[in-house]
Amino acid sequence: MLFIKKTILVLLLPLLAFTTFHKYYVSVTQIEYVKKQQSVQIISRIFLDDFEDVLQARYNEKLFLGPQMETVDANFYIERYLKTKMIMKINGEEKTLNFIGKEYENDIVVCYLEIEGVKNIDTFEIENTVLFDLYAEQQNIVRTKINSKNKSFILIKENDKGLLNFK
Repeated sequence: MLFIKKTILVLLLPLLAFTTFHKYYVSVTQIEYVKKQQSVQIISRIFLDDFEDVLQARYNEKLFLGPQMETVDANFYIERYLKTKMIMKINGEEKTLNFIGKEYENDIVVCYLEIEGVKNIDTFEIENTVLFDLYAEQQNIVRTKINSKNKSFILIKENDKGLLNFK
């Protein structure tokens, strides 16, 4: 019995010794074209602690996010950051993102954005570099529902753009 315990310990110890905690860096952005409203509606979910870290690093401010201790001008910095890190082109033309607001779901910041006045979409291009400036391992998952077609892709630092063609 002692031999079996020692054998198990010898086999498991190297596995446990080299196991490290790995944090995943991911955001999820949902994009839906609502033709009736001539609107592209965007919902982006970003981990609160990662978002807070990148805003502090980028703007050199002591920013806090969260329902209990949010910095007064947090929305200003969130909007500013997202508008520089999420660039969308419809039919080859860059569009302005309108920041609607945000809310918190546990440890996630849910950001709402919109592009208004969109009559039709033949091509849709997104560049999403959210958190790439802080985390090289960051992955930004993009899910779209445009012209009744669902498409998804993952953007990484080396490949930060996606193009959809609906012609």
